[in-house]
Amino acid sequence: MRTVSYPSNVNDEKRAGFSLMELLVVIAILSLLIAILLPALTQARHQARRMACAGNLRQMGLAIHLYAQDFGDTIPFGPAGRPVTGSNFYTVTGNVTSLLSLEDGAPVGLGLLLKDYLAHQPTVLFCPGADQQSEAREQLAQVGQAQAQSDFYYRHASVALLTGTPKASHIRLSDLGRNSKGQPIAALVADVQFLAHPSLAVFQVKTRTSHQRATSNILFAAGHVTTVSNRNDMLTVNIGTSPYDALERILAMFELADDHR
Repeated sequence: MRTVSYPSNVNDEKRAGFSLMELLVVIAILSLLIAILLPALTQARHQARRMACAGNLRQMGLAIHLYAQDFGDTIPFGPAGRPVTGSNFYTVTGNVTSLLSLEDGAPVGLGLLLKDYLAHQPTVLFCPGADQQSEAREQLAQVGQAQAQSDFYYRHASVALLTGTPKASHIRLSDLGRNSKGQPIAALVADVQFLAHPSLAVFQVKTRTSHQRATSNILFAAGHVTTVSNRNDMLTVNIGTSPYDALERILAMFELADDHR
């Protein structure tokens, strides 16, 4: 009996699958696509965090306006500060600072908003675009017990003193006065761009920056938020190893921000 063989539909010499050369081409194409898309995705992520940070500032602005309505047009100001110590850098009332509470736990500045105006959203005092790991949980846990900080500078007043008593005691939202250049004070809260030498960390004075120091969000007294370029680190406060002129430097940053109102 003769056996009849038929040609196979599959060529044994050309089996299904990729050759080594084809695989290398596919890998090269995928690597190229990743190289093209990754910067765009990273940029989109940074932009989303910057927008979320700006949203937090708008919520903060609303809380400040509500506070002013309840307290005769004054902005959150706080009690008199205590002398500077190794664990307390909030000094006199009115200093330009990002602190929420004093060494003994008494709330000041933005911390005055926490009880009635930001009770359900206290994390708006922290920036999703911070370049360092979030400290929101740790810092909020210290409010009412010890000194705490937010991710934003708050312009209590147009003074920058380590000691003494500021001339202003109650700052009105509708009339914040004029800065040292004679221009109306407009910038009220800003992203922290703060550089400090590592040796100051033992005093809780640490580097804290936002948005890779490329931009800063600024909340103005009118309630709007503007994103400002931090070109040449013009809005960055670098204190090096000396924190004693930090307040003056932060105030100078705010006066630059006033120009962008």
